[in-house]
Amino acid sequence: MTVPTTTLNDGRQIPKIGLGTYGLRGEAGIASMLAGIKSGYRLLDTALNYKNEHEVGEAVRRSGVAREEFLVTTKLPGRHHGFDETLASFEESRANLGLDFVDLYLIHWPLPKVGKFVESWQAMIALREDGRVGSIGVSNFTEAHLAMLIEETDVTPAVNQVELHPNFPQAALREFHLAHGIATESWSPLAVSASITSNSIVTAVADAHGVTPTQAVIRWHLQLGAIPIPKSGDPERQRENLDVFGFELTEEEMASISSLESGRLWGADPDTHEEF
Repeated sequence: MTVPTTTLNDGRQIPKIGLGTYGLRGEAGIASMLAGIKSGYRLLDTALNYKNEHEVGEAVRRSGVAREEFLVTTKLPGRHHGFDETLASFEESRANLGLDFVDLYLIHWPLPKVGKFVESWQAMIALREDGRVGSIGVSNFTEAHLAMLIEETDVTPAVNQVELHPNFPQAALREFHLAHGIATESWSPLAVSASITSNSIVTAVADAHGVTPTQAVIRWHLQLGAIPIPKSGDPERQRENLDVFGFELTEEEMASISSLESGRLWGADPDTHEEF
């Protein structure tokens, strides 16, 4: 199937659902990604810290799909914050991917204690300006971190990829994104460890539409205006995750799923979490 796209604040298009690749490594990982591409995924999400950039690039090359149809995302690790360090890290990622061009480059975590994310952002602006990167954004940034970037550089991130699922809907942050034209991407969109898809509220919504609980949750993300990036190496599950454009949740159903809010699942508060 063809996944619909939405427009980022820089005018570039991004698919409304992406394929998370964390943990997909080696030939088995490449095979899983190729299955996803065959199903219709064109947004492939990786990071230097995932240690599978090579596999992502190889899947793109082996797919038989034109390079320009893909939106390949990778991320800058905390140990490489700083202007020159960011430029060098990007070249490491680009070499791993084996691609001349990275469609979307993100700062993986803000690491405010290190205090160099603005310098890294300035380097990413330079990468975009010289044509090595299409769009630039961030991951796990709070409203305060985003405001600092915008104030210091006058360049607003195209994307902020954050923990977002029914247990942690991030309403205030999503409002900030909407006000500033920042696209919201959802990592861990299915909140697997919380068994969200077995929750009675979610199953009731799914039954009402004749879909799976997983599909109901992914549809919830889409109607929030978020771009979910579910990770799956299983071809059947990959197809299920994409088959969410033929039904629509009511306002009441959306509210019922959002009512499951209980907080972060992973304990990774961007104000204190350090990932190098």
